[in-house]
Amino acid sequence: MNNQPLYSLHPDAQVGNQVEIGPFTTIYGDVVIGDNTWIANNVTIMDGARIGKNCKIFPGAVISGIPQDLKFQGEISTAEIGDNTTIREYVTVNRGTKSKGKTVVGSNCLIQSYVHVAHDCMIGNNCILTGYVGLAGEVIIEDWSIVGGGSLIHQFVRIGSHVMIQGGSKVSKDVPPYIMAGRDPLSYAGLNLVGLKRRSFSSEKILEIQEIYRTIYQKGLNNSDALREVEAAMSPSEERDHIIRFVRNSERGIIRGLLDEVD
Repeated sequence: MNNQPLYSLHPDAQVGNQVEIGPFTTIYGDVVIGDNTWIANNVTIMDGARIGKNCKIFPGAVISGIPQDLKFQGEISTAEIGDNTTIREYVTVNRGTKSKGKTVVGSNCLIQSYVHVAHDCMIGNNCILTGYVGLAGEVIIEDWSIVGGGSLIHQFVRIGSHVMIQGGSKVSKDVPPYIMAGRDPLSYAGLNLVGLKRRSFSSEKILEIQEIYRTIYQKGLNNSDALREVEAAMSPSEERDHIIRFVRNSERGIIRGLLDEVD
């Protein structure tokens, strides 16, 4: 390790090769840190942290803090950070409770300054949480999604893959995959076209997804009838089936559609 003076590293912590630890950082005993991870000054990494390879953790971050949840009774749990993920200044990632036993931030994520990730959240790979986003407990965010700055995510909310959420949003309903969401109250605002094209979705696939959401949001059908129409009219595909499963399994209900057509 290439360490600076004045850090505190517990002798039981498992630290990989070529890990750099800045001054005034504290690392507790039940911690695992992967190779080539850079940890800045004034970081606190508490018991239960599992940090991958090639991560960057900036000053003031607190990883694996005790959950801010009254049902937590000191049980052993973890906060897991995947490979190649960047945690910016003053981010807080709390560890899990007995509900799921762990909080997870995936690989290749960017968690920007002052974001809070509460207990038992599950964040997929390649996600971006912009500055000042707050996630309540047990939120699920699927791969490749972006949450705009200052957004507040209600507990138990699910956000699908390839979603873009407008900054400053209040998210109290589930947000289905592949879409943009904005306005107040938060509403469907069309497909995340830029994101889908960047990730090499074909024009045909984008049109397929677009037609599914026209059926769900713009034909005046309830969700059950809309899904039945999608299943009857469209051949099975990974994207079709993902949307159907997401909407059908939504416990909080999905966000509303706009009254005017947006596609």
